[in-house]
Amino acid sequence: MLSTPLCHQIGIAYPLFSVGMGPVAGPELAAAVSNAGGGGVLGGLFLPPLALQQAIHRLRTLTDKPFGVNLILPLLQEGQIEACLAERVPLLVLFWGDPRPYVAEAHRHETKVFLQVGSVEEATAAADAGVDALIVQGVEAGGHVKSRTALSSLVPAVVEAVAPVPVLAAGGIATGRGVVAALSLGAQGVSMGTRFLCSTEACVTRAYQERVVRSTAEGTVYTTLFDLGWSNAPHRVLRNTAFAEWEATGRPASGQRPGEGTIVGTVSVAGTTMEVPKYGAMPPITGFSGDMESIALYAGESCSLVHDIKPAAQIVHEVVREAEEVIAQMQR
Repeated sequence: MLSTPLCHQIGIAYPLFSVGMGPVAGPELAAAVSNAGGGGVLGGLFLPPLALQQAIHRLRTLTDKPFGVNLILPLLQEGQIEACLAERVPLLVLFWGDPRPYVAEAHRHETKVFLQVGSVEEATAAADAGVDALIVQGVEAGGHVKSRTALSSLVPAVVEAVAPVPVLAAGGIATGRGVVAALSLGAQGVSMGTRFLCSTEACVTRAYQERVVRSTAEGTVYTTLFDLGWSNAPHRVLRNTAFAEWEATGRPASGQRPGEGTIVGTVSVAGTTMEVPKYGAMPPITGFSGDMESIALYAGESCSLVHDIKPAAQIVHEVVREAEEVIAQMQR
């Protein structure tokens, strides 16, 4: 069976984690991945502490398996970390910042801490801070991406630098072959976003999912364009009309872009209706009403490998089966 020491450490069957993609990754997606034997991760972004606790409670009604909660450190709301620790979540998955203030308290609550990193330097600092595992994100990844380095060179460098701290690989992985490749680089697991973005449980519009399915790696771009809501944070998205217009006008700086300041849609998060501006960082989540061509359509280069929208459990089982078949072929 496809398993690694990290699986035993966490209490999961397979070394497959879903990404906590903010409001895209609700309790249903996280529970489906965990119930299928992987590590499901709830997106905590934008959820005030009470709403976050309610989402965790909902998740626990759907699964009794281990799961994680993802929080973005630059966008952290007061009380979010405390809410997770009060609920004794098994994993706290942090991104884009220093985990040092949170590790000791998390461990006192028997919560493990993972940090997603984009460089060897960031990884070694996090290992020194006492995190339980590192998610190494390559530049191929969708969504917000700190790394400028390909996964194939970054993972082995980090594995060597932080041993024996376990490493997961993220970016460009959507198939069993990708899992085997990551394991061969020294990773003990993978974290997949774009593949689970195209699951039936993901909280996004069907039109967005269909757009990802039709796309290829060449249709993605690494940019800082969609910065309203989270500035100075590079991200990989699908090229859309807003990107084409911006490119055609000479890539003007923030504040001088075509149509900047225009409200292009609305969306409801945690019971609050939010206006979505052009160049907004909010993707078209479930309930979005407006112009999808004017906001961020996050997707990784693995969209070349995503050809359908299906239940998350089916994705887990198919990826595991393919990985086990590839390993068996290699052994033969």
